[in-house]
Amino acid sequence: MSKAIIIGGGVIGLFSAYYLHKSGWEVEIVDQGDLSDNCSYGNAGMITPSHFVPLAAPGMVEQGIRWMFNSKSPFYVRPSLNSELIGWGLKFLKSATKKHVDRSAGALRDISILSKDLYHEFERDTKLEFGMEDKGILMLFKTPKMVEEEKHLAEEATNLGLDAQYLSPEECSKLQPGIELDIAGAVHYHCDAHLYPNKLMKVFLKYLENEGIKMYRNTRIDKIEHDGGKITSIKSGDKEFKGDAYVLATGAWSPAVAKLTGLSVPLMPGKGYSFMVPQDESKRMTIPSILCEARVAVTPMNGSVRFGGTMEVGRINSQVNMNRVRGIVESVPKYFPDFKLAVPAEKDIWYGFRPVSPDGMPYIGLTNKYKNLAVATGHAMIGLSLGPGTGKLICEVLNGKVTSMNISPFEVERFH
Repeated sequence: MSKAIIIGGGVIGLFSAYYLHKSGWEVEIVDQGDLSDNCSYGNAGMITPSHFVPLAAPGMVEQGIRWMFNSKSPFYVRPSLNSELIGWGLKFLKSATKKHVDRSAGALRDISILSKDLYHEFERDTKLEFGMEDKGILMLFKTPKMVEEEKHLAEEATNLGLDAQYLSPEECSKLQPGIELDIAGAVHYHCDAHLYPNKLMKVFLKYLENEGIKMYRNTRIDKIEHDGGKITSIKSGDKEFKGDAYVLATGAWSPAVAKLTGLSVPLMPGKGYSFMVPQDESKRMTIPSILCEARVAVTPMNGSVRFGGTMEVGRINSQVNMNRVRGIVESVPKYFPDFKLAVPAEKDIWYGFRPVSPDGMPYIGLTNKYKNLAVATGHAMIGLSLGPGTGKLICEVLNGKVTSMNISPFEVERFH
């Protein structure tokens, strides 16, 4: 029996473990944390075929520069002379073209649809319950500029075979009658879904452990041995892990781990924040929303509503920037006048680091340098959404099978 060592126990690592185990591999997961609160827990829980435009898109640079001068804005790059950030920024500038967006749309659609289908299959096969609902997602907008942009995106989505429906404010109100809206319109992406990430991660970890997959928590990798174009072992202090194949799925920490092998995986941590508020029974939200101008996600889950957003690109740090949280809080009543939110206490604010590649595309596949090392990272804000699809593709490449889709747009060493 072949053995795979997976470095990283977030949603991408767990799905890689699930599919490899299912195909007959012995699997071990090694994670630097205790697996109780990584980036896979506090996200908006959205499964989003609608997100077929990569972060590196025309207009994002100009918009990003404007936002940099507002501490409450949705997107912020922390100015720094850090060479990784400068290198990442230059690659981002080069990637933010219409040609790149057009080339990426089909690949992002394909992996999203694959992933959503696999979530349903996973739910059926494991009998696990994690609050998955197929109610779509509403893109809510207020300004004429955003009406035009979102209508255009909905047309593109339809051309890509996705189910998107433009709604007037009145049509949108009928979907959730108890909720007051102040919007110019909406697009309902019926192709999307949502789930409760905290529940998914808890039941998934337990399921994998019951299946005999070993988990090594609080185990930081500090050395990776290689010989003759193959990884031979990974080490954490005096602990050594040996396998036939290795999967690097360490999210925002991937560049540092990849460096131990001499590989460069360009990405930056994009810090995001979220908090939960109990549902008001008389104003019950049932369909997740994205507040377009504010770039804030609003998702009903587990009897509460999760509000999340911001993309703060910079070094990994443990500071909570309350201004960014205030930006989320202040944006909500502009769309939902009845939702008067208080700024949450710092202890009630979750934050995590999304792994953001310079072109907004994940890295998925085998490396050229080591024939037994696969990389699965760089999913930015759609890691949860693409978890099953990525895990399945990693399983296929390590088994030498034809992949479920063309993975060349996710080429691991595309920036070399």
